[in-house]
Amino acid sequence: MADQQVSLTIYNEGTALVRDRRVFDLGAGVMTLDFTDVTAQIDVTSVTFVAVDAPETGVLEQNYLFDLVGGDALLRRYLDQTIEITLDDGTRYTGDLLNVPNPGDYNGAIQGDVILRLIDGQIAFARMDKIRDIRFPSLPGGLITRPTLRWLLHSAKAGTQPVEITYLTGGMNWTADYNLLLTTDNRRLDITGWVTLTNTSGATFTEARVKLVAGEVKRIQSPRPMYRQAMVLGAMASPTDTQVEQREVFEYQLYEIKRPVTVADNQTKQVEFVAARGVKAETHYMFRTATPFAVYGVQPYFDRDYTLEGGAVQVWLEFSTGNDSGLGADLPAGRVRVYQLDADDSAVLIGENTIKHTPKDETIRLELGRAFDLVGERVQTRFHQPRKNVVEESYRITLRNRKDTQAVEIRVPERLFRWSNWQIIEASHPYTRESSSLIEFRADVPPGGETAITYTVRYEWAG
Repeated sequence: MADQQVSLTIYNEGTALVRDRRVFDLGAGVMTLDFTDVTAQIDVTSVTFVAVDAPETGVLEQNYLFDLVGGDALLRRYLDQTIEITLDDGTRYTGDLLNVPNPGDYNGAIQGDVILRLIDGQIAFARMDKIRDIRFPSLPGGLITRPTLRWLLHSAKAGTQPVEITYLTGGMNWTADYNLLLTTDNRRLDITGWVTLTNTSGATFTEARVKLVAGEVKRIQSPRPMYRQAMVLGAMASPTDTQVEQREVFEYQLYEIKRPVTVADNQTKQVEFVAARGVKAETHYMFRTATPFAVYGVQPYFDRDYTLEGGAVQVWLEFSTGNDSGLGADLPAGRVRVYQLDADDSAVLIGENTIKHTPKDETIRLELGRAFDLVGERVQTRFHQPRKNVVEESYRITLRNRKDTQAVEIRVPERLFRWSNWQIIEASHPYTRESSSLIEFRADVPPGGETAITYTVRYEWAG
């Protein structure tokens, strides 16, 4: 006979699959069985029932009971019955309840008037916010203290049997949170990754086996909103045996916590799942303007004012998830915080960003923020339309370095957005073609100096 046990498979889109096994004394024939402590956000249409040692035992009827004990539920049940109320000033009334106030605002308070017919026939009104105490003679039938599945079963045999159910529920989510410590020469980093579990499902799972699925699983219902996660900043750990085992399932990555964990209701829990030191990294600077509203519409954009100027010099961090970098791990989607040690060895936050699900042997690029002492300017210097189907446009990009001693290289991506048929007819610096509509310049800027990149592009279209 199997012991009681529970396992959770949590998806990072606000859904979990619960498998809960418990032991019950079942009688032979038709009987009622209550399965308590299911979640308040259970999808009752997803429930499956198995009597492990008696598979011929079947469910004739299933009911989900969620009318939990509470002030508003009790008031509704005592309409036309006698209750006693005491006001803030000590005044006490006893009478039949004639009116139940509407359920209240977002914080659960009940608003409106309680109306009583007193013993002498008079009518008394009392506002809920003025009532100190309400007394009910007894707990009415039908109210329960915990969400419950109630089955009408046909049991093939009597005796103690393990019963296992599975169901989908909302209110459970997980994400990954990463802490990166970048060396002062910007060439190495230490990384610690945490699995962050959040449970607002309305149920506590004690000593559960927990699996986490990374990937976008198609669901019919829209995913529930993600809840804010509390963060714990852990120390940068040394590479050790991780508490989480990773493997592939179908087209997704599955992470299983190796030991049972208790996931309490309204709790955020963190478990370390990846740690590595000395991962190869590099930083670079990029001056980039925002992408125009559209690229390559149904016709060319030949409005001379349809352009963007300005921009900022950003700091970017790159590292690989492959073995060559020293990491060698798949990284599920999550939030990344990057730190660097100051002169007194205290950590300073230098950037925060998010990553998507990233398999091993891919490159992660994170924008950390804007460089304080690097300045960029982008100006359209010429716009010319020599023919109806030709536009020539020139830009000057000025890069200034206000650092005292450090020369820098700044990357300048340029989006050629007016039409798909384009040609660079003049450029002050070499460039690389990154895609069908993107080129990138790289320019060295001396300390205390500036560098200007100029180029002219010609767009041409039929007719």
